Formats: sequence, structure tokens, C-alpha cells
Amino acid sequence: MSSPSHPIVLTSSLNGPITAFDAVSGVPLCHFSGSRSPYHGLALVGNSFIAASHISAETSSASIHLYNWWSSTALHNFLVPEPVAPLSATLDGLYLFAGGLSGSIHALSIPSGEILASYSAHNKPVSCLKISEDGSLLISGGDDGTISFVPIFQIIEASPDKTSTSLMLQRFVAHDGSVTAIDSIMAQCNSTIISSSLDCTIKIWGLLDGTKLRTVTFPCAIMGIALDQIRKEFFAASSDGFIYKGSVNAGSKKHVNQKQEFIRWAQKHESGIVSLVMVSETNNLVSASEDGKVHIWEIETGEAIMGLDNDVGSISDMVVANGMEQGLKFGKNADNIYDGYSGLCRVEMSRSLKDTLDIEDVLRVATKDRSRAIDILESAISAYESLLELILKEAKKGPSSSKSGNEKHSL
Repeated sequence: MSSPSHPIVLTSSLNGPITAFDAVSGVPLCHFSGSRSPYHGLALVGNSFIAASHISAETSSASIHLYNWWSSTALHNFLVPEPVAPLSATLDGLYLFAGGLSGSIHALSIPSGEILASYSAHNKPVSCLKISEDGSLLISGGDDGTISFVPIFQIIEASPDKTSTSLMLQRFVAHDGSVTAIDSIMAQCNSTIISSSLDCTIKIWGLLDGTKLRTVTFPCAIMGIALDQIRKEFFAASSDGFIYKGSVNAGSKKHVNQKQEFIRWAQKHESGIVSLVMVSETNNLVSASEDGKVHIWEIETGEAIMGLDNDVGSISDMVVANGMEQGLKFGKNADNIYDGYSGLCRVEMSRSLKDTLDIEDVLRVATKDRSRAIDILESAISAYESLLELILKEAKKGPSSSKSGNEKHSL
């Protein structure tokens, strides 16, 4: 019988493997080996894959490792044109975006790893990436303090001669320091984005025109942000190891003293917090810090309710897989349990290979079908446009033709 579906916490490190934890029990489940992943270099790719930026210690070559949920070693190793750090994937897991050292963003097709497009988004290294709440935009932040956002369909369908400027919906200077995290709040009116920075601020912006709506200043650099489920409150991860909680709406003072814009929770981390993630299933907040500590918080009380035992040292990034419906099995039999000696997730390899190939075939066919459907739609639109032109031409010359016909008849 399979184990219950629980959220899974994944942490990465520059010096060790990716580690998976059960977010409910706190039990370490397995290690995914072979990646040296930098800050923001870990991402979930749909329900099937885990992606990690990787820099080889021996050759300094850059790549992206793609793991499935059934094997401890990377399924694919995607070579990229330059060292990349931040990663973000579309909700369907078909496309992965990687932010480069040059300020360029590279779009990859999954699971083939083909680079579909690259465009220049920032003048300095890309520091963070985020897919908008509705899945339509890729929002990026840079070490140059700028924020840019581009419609994802334009990146995927971009022709080789398309310029970076023509792709962008908006780009503006947002902070005096590197942008460390971005999130979005999409609405029919007044959609906003929220950003944090090493300049010790969180700022809220109008999405359409980049208008600054609010600035919240903190006593130290802010390394990450998270929003609650109804997207009314923000949580800020600070370089001093504290978590700060505030209201997104400047007019709302719930939970906040009239003289301040945020409250500070009790300290549990002894070094900078690199990632904050909201667990939707339990409505708890998970935090991970550079010193290797992971804590789960009750958001209403601000109390830490559990610490996860991480034995790999420092942490560079952390993500949470909610629901775990993708078939990850960490049962209580000898073939599946976490092996404390080797640190590997043991599975039936023959089954994982078949499942992986099946998934790749399905995704490959789906991608081809999508392209074929787009071609058919474009052809249909072109045909309708031609038909409309003919109808309009006939409509314009109709009265004169009718008059000429009547004159001939009378004669």
C-alpha cells in the first residue's frame, strides 16, 4: 500500500546533494546526488521533474541537471551557453527558464533540453525568476536592480530575428541593490508585483506600468519573500536570520501596530534565510537558511513548530512540492526507505526507466501536437482574412455592378 500524500521539502547546496524531507513528519526521505547548485538554482518542473543549476568543480562548465522522482541520479544533463543560477518552470512543466551571468535568460524545452530562445533582460547577472500567478508572464530581477517581465508565449514562439526589447512588456529600475525575490498578485484590475532586495526594502509595483505603490524599509537586506494563500500578507526572509510579517495592502493594519509596517518573529536561524515557501496544504511557512537549518512555522502565531534535520551543511535554495501526486514512493519496505549510509533513494530501476520513457514520449507527442495545432490555426486565420477581403471587395463594387446590369436590361 502506498504512503499518504504529503508535501515534500527539497533543499539544495553548493557542497552537497539535494535532500528531500517529509514536511509533515520532518523525516529525511532521500538524496538526489551530483549537483552543486547556487542561490535560487532549484526548481520544480511540473509534477514530473526537479531541475538544478550546476557548476562543475573540476571544469567550471555550466549545465542544468534534470531529475525524476524515482532515481537519485540526474536523468538529463543540459548544457547551457553560460553559468546560470535562478530557474523557473511553467506550470505544465513543458518549459524551463534559466537566468545567466550575462543578464540573459534562456528558455529550454522539457524534457529534450533544447534551447528555444535566449534574450537579454538585464545589464548584470539575473538574480531571480518567477512565473506570474496566472502563468502568463516570466518576471525577472537582476543584480542591476531592474525588473523585467515578458509574456511567456512570446518567448516560446519568438523568431530568431526578434529583439530583446521587442519581447519585453515592461522593464524598469526597481531597487538600488540586487533584486533577490519577486512574486505577483494577479487581478482583473490593479495587478501588482512585490519585490525584495539587498537594499533592505520590499516594494510593491503596478504590473502594467511599473508604478511604485509602496516601499517597506527593513533594518537589513531581504533575501526572499512569500505570500499567504489569499495574498494579503507577505513574509520577508532577512539576512539577519529573522522573518518579518507585514500587510500587502498599505491601508490594512491587521496584525500590525499603527507605528510600524511589519512585525518580527522570534529568531530560529543563526544566519541569513535564503528561501521562504508557503505550504498550501498545511497553511504553514517553511524557511531555510545558509547555516543548513530548515524550520516550519505556524503563520497565525509566528511560532516555529518543527525543525528539519539537515545533515548536508549549508543550503543554497529550497522548494516545496505540494500534494506529491506524481508517484514518489518512500514506503516502509527495505527497497524504498532512506538509506542513511549511501544517502540514496532506492527504487525498482526497471520500472522507473519505463515510466520515464513513457513520460518523455507523451511530452514529445504533446509538443508536436501543440505546434501542429498552432500551424492549423494560423492557416485558418489566414484563410478567413483572405475570404473577408474578397467579401469586402464584392460589397464595395456591388451597387455599381447592379446599376450597370439594370441599364443593359432596359436597352
